[in-house]
Amino acid sequence: MSTTTHLLYLHGFRSSPNSAKARKMAEIVQAGHPGVTWWCPQLHASPRQAIDELLAGVSAWPRERMAIMGSSLGGFYAAWLAQQLGCPAVLLNPAVHPARDLAGYIGEHPAWHDPSQKVFFEAAYVQELADLEAKIQPLQPHPPKTLAVIAKGDEVLDWREMLACHESGRVRLVEGSDHALSDFDLYLPEILEFLRLA
Repeated sequence: MSTTTHLLYLHGFRSSPNSAKARKMAEIVQAGHPGVTWWCPQLHASPRQAIDELLAGVSAWPRERMAIMGSSLGGFYAAWLAQQLGCPAVLLNPAVHPARDLAGYIGEHPAWHDPSQKVFFEAAYVQELADLEAKIQPLQPHPPKTLAVIAKGDEVLDWREMLACHESGRVRLVEGSDHALSDFDLYLPEILEFLRLA
């Protein structure tokens, strides 16, 4: 794998570019890899619109020199995009069946990092997620270039489902921890080694 010159970070449901993990990665890129193009957009609540905006945003990026990181729902998007674009991805407690998991969250919710901001999740978005899930190829001719960091202590997603979905790639299975990976710094050396930032 060549060195990474372009890094895309995707936050989770109701999250933002102000998440602890996103801010930490932004600091690492800025301080140690100033030549790397960093993009951590606020994702649209509509999965289809989010994916369309992301594909447009990276359309000029070099496929062989870009990588994606994503957490939770952002991890699902990262896995989806990595498969479509053929680039490496780091998946942090990635959602596996988001259409099923988010079907109960239709309506308005406060954003995690700014409760004054609202996220409105429409019923149509569940079908958009189902459409994206249907496009993921379960069996690929080559092992995916992914590193999945999966916490057994995740209180939101089932680690067994995450592992079953991503075990054909590289996996760091964590005893304990939580959905937010509050101990994120412990996994940074392996993540950075995998990403090979320029």
